[in-house]
Amino acid sequence: MNNTTSIQNNKGKLQGKILQSPQRSFEVEGELFFEGQIVTQRLSDANDILPFTISEKLLKTYNIKLESGVDVCFGGELRSYNKVIDGKSRLILSFFVKEILPEEDFVDNSNQLSLTGFICKTPVFRTTPFNRQICDILLAVNRPSFNKSDYIPCILWGRNAKFIQGQKVGTKIELTGRMQSRMYRKEVSQGIFEQRTAYEVSCQKINVLSESQHQSQNLA
Repeated sequence: MNNTTSIQNNKGKLQGKILQSPQRSFEVEGELFFEGQIVTQRLSDANDILPFTISEKLLKTYNIKLESGVDVCFGGELRSYNKVIDGKSRLILSFFVKEILPEEDFVDNSNQLSLTGFICKTPVFRTTPFNRQICDILLAVNRPSFNKSDYIPCILWGRNAKFIQGQKVGTKIELTGRMQSRMYRKEVSQGIFEQRTAYEVSCQKINVLSESQHQSQNLA
């Protein structure tokens, strides 16, 4: 398989303002990669601070300095990796930049993701104190050209949440949504809490695929 399949499974656009200039992070087969942060705005005017990863080769290709305050629009995909923090492995998400789009492609509130993958953990359904229905899933998205998968936490709301809770592990789905950040408090020891940031995909539309019948069900 070639990289085209990977792009179809996992593609997106991320537009906003650079908060943290990319800093050297890791090297793969002699190629340097940098990590930074971008601020994106929701329709509610709330902000998400999201991590991105970009290669040194791409920075040189576009001959651009991603300094704090610069407005940018990235094309790429959402990737995951495990990182050991305080002796424990944690799943880390980052938007992997494949192209830097020109200004004419800028659109207000452009934060879009399209993913195709498999539910790899039993969906977790809950109702908030305000009676809002929510369901969390973990989506395994194949990256065929690298013979691995990205594991992406997704959150669904309302009718989508109620429907997806009944789906089994291994169900193949397509979804569109946006990457978002969420602050939470984690108890690290008795009575001691840390404030942490979680990243997930907030699902807007979902298409549940039935491989046995080659049919699909669309939910708005």
